[in-house]
Amino acid sequence: MPDATLQRFRQSIDNIDAALVFLLAERFKVTQAVGHYKAENGLPPADPGREESQIARLRSLARDADLDPEFSEKFLRFIIDEVIRHHQSLQDDGAPQ
Repeated sequence: MPDATLQRFRQSIDNIDAALVFLLAERFKVTQAVGHYKAENGLPPADPGREESQIARLRSLARDADLDPEFSEKFLRFIIDEVIRHHQSLQDDGAPQ
């Protein structure tokens, strides 16, 4: 028989994971629109200044939330790198052959 307390913890984790997936989906919808805008207007796929300010901001938020800032930076860097990859792909797809 499963432990009821463990089951409640796992249900909460499952709910949080589902929310994260939906949040990431929404974030990537917006960043895809940004990528199209950048491609259409000849803007570079990456914005290092914006990336660094976002990382600094989220590291601060992580500290406030009692979350490891190193973890939050790694997580955000992974997301940013994926967004840049998508933006680069949009630029490449629109480039004259």
